[in-house]
Amino acid sequence: MSTLPPLREVIARHGLSASKALGQNFLFDEQLLDRIAALPGSLEGRRVLEIGPGPGGLTRALLRAGAQVTAIEMDQRCLPALAELGEAFPGKLEVIQGDALKLDHDEIMGSEPYAILSNLPYNVGTALFTRWMGGEEWPPLWTSLTLMFQQEVAQRIVAKPGVSAYGRLAVLAQWRGAAKLAMKVHRSAFTPPPKVMSAIVHVEPAAMPEGVSAKVLERVTEAAFGQRRKMLRQSLKGMPGAVEALEGIGIDPQRRAETLEVSDFVALARALS
Repeated sequence: MSTLPPLREVIARHGLSASKALGQNFLFDEQLLDRIAALPGSLEGRRVLEIGPGPGGLTRALLRAGAQVTAIEMDQRCLPALAELGEAFPGKLEVIQGDALKLDHDEIMGSEPYAILSNLPYNVGTALFTRWMGGEEWPPLWTSLTLMFQQEVAQRIVAKPGVSAYGRLAVLAQWRGAAKLAMKVHRSAFTPPPKVMSAIVHVEPAAMPEGVSAKVLERVTEAAFGQRRKMLRQSLKGMPGAVEALEGIGIDPQRRAETLEVSDFVALARALS
């Protein structure tokens, strides 16, 4: 790393600026970036997928930690800066230009286990997260998710029943995964500073409950939280058999979705699967 110029210098030389349209905000603090890279444990020799590296701030930290990094970047302006980083770490960085929402990540990573670490662009963060946590196949090839979100979104992912942040994202993250808020990041750490605070969520896959369809669970939570102020007997009436299933597993249909534990949603989805 001693041969690499400061990231600010690289950005200035390439005439880069954060794109609001792409949800970009750059991080320059190398100590902070090293702390983020350390959250999933040692990365020495591990394969890591990074989405939206931009000019390569977090990428530097990942490479410094010994990771073998594959980075997907949509912004062509950033490719020359990333190419320089690849030259500084020969054979350790592969950059793919494209839209992460349209690419098969498992295929890109060679269908072998990998960790995902990313300062996610704000405009695609939730969509990518729901994709990684969704689907019937479990456990996934990714071994952990270490992701930067707007703090409000991060709180929704780790929320517990009974609070306003609790909803579909919390159930999706927690029914077959262990999610925790690993670090808060002040808006002043970014260039340009976003209007909101940020936080990093770390998720590791857990055992998938037996007899439950992920698709059914997603439908149940979508219906229940789509009208979260209504009683479950109202919000779920559009799902055949759902109200009867509630009564069958001992859940009062007059309760609201935000009062149910994740295990209650799993039980309901199992009864409907």
